[in-house]
Amino acid sequence: MCAERIQRILTAIMLGIALMFLAQGAAGNTLYLQIGVALQVFIIIMILVWAFTNFCPSLWFFNKVFGPCNWNKEK
Repeated sequence: MCAERIQRILTAIMLGIALMFLAQGAAGNTLYLQIGVALQVFIIIMILVWAFTNFCPSLWFFNKVFGPCNWNKEK
């Protein structure tokens, strides 16, 4: 595994968890609705930071731990 792939998987998992909380909140549990909205806001803010500054904290961390992907490298 490499940093970019792990970051995309983590983003998909976080969006799925936020969707689960939002669905539970729509069923009447206000605490789950608040958690789902907070997760969505966090994800949106992090993507906006990445878009405007070209710096993604999770990619920075994963690059240090796992290393960057070599997409053009032939196997």
